[in-house]
Amino acid sequence: MKRNSYRRITTKTLHEMKKSGEKISMLTAYDFTFAKILDEAGIDIILVGDSASNVFAGNETTVPITLDEMIYHAKSVVKAVKRALVVVDLPFGTYQSDPQEALRSAIRIMKESGAHAVKLEGGIEVGESITKIINAGIPVMGHLGLTPQSIYKFGTYNVRGADKTEANQLLKDAENLENLGCFACVLEKIPNQLAKKVSIKTQFPLIGIGAGNHVDGQVLVLHDLIGLTNEFNPRFLRRYMDLNKTLKDAVSRYISDVKSKSFPNKDEMYWLSWKLFMRIII
Repeated sequence: MKRNSYRRITTKTLHEMKKSGEKISMLTAYDFTFAKILDEAGIDIILVGDSASNVFAGNETTVPITLDEMIYHAKSVVKAVKRALVVVDLPFGTYQSDPQEALRSAIRIMKESGAHAVKLEGGIEVGESITKIINAGIPVMGHLGLTPQSIYKFGTYNVRGADKTEANQLLKDAENLENLGCFACVLEKIPNQLAKKVSIKTQFPLIGIGAGNHVDGQVLVLHDLIGLTNEFNPRFLRRYMDLNKTLKDAVSRYISDVKSKSFPNKDEMYWLSWKLFMRIII
């Protein structure tokens, strides 16, 4: 389908895209350089994800990353973006227990980074926090299905919503998030049929990651998509390049050139005229 030439993506734009049938593209970014590339390529949403905890900090889960660290990454991304909607994850521990703390966390992200919206994981259990944040004028994106911040509760990264109880709860949670005023929702690692049912029951844009093709858009972690990371190989991941191999090859060639003294060559050095050189050293 032909892309619409939106000059700036907003929460309203996403609803227009859903209505027209145009799919929404979303990728993660955590720094200025990659965010600039994504924005110039025409990505619709950039998610400053708490997955930075994994791909940037080397942690096993998303749990350890802090609010200050998320704000740092978000600041870097926002500086690069001219078109995309920038959404920032609220990290673990900043919204689950206290709606007032959730509001303070969201306000800090918006004020200190300049981001456009926040995303948080969970259903009815975080309803009060969502209400507080939205009532303050901050757009909220929901996240249901596999919620990585709760990995120690689940104990596995298996598909969610694969039994009747969990599927029904997810449907209720999706309807609840929409009723609370969330502008969109991520559905992660759920059966294709369940995602289709959610799309029938709700009207807000649904962004899938391992949720099939009945949703309104897709999101992937950029480092997975470009092959910078190669240990993570879920069924839903499509790699568009093998940058890990490309970078290793480039570094190997650089090391070889340095060791063999072929780098730098005469065209990669700065030169003074002989006359000027003699004047300087004398």
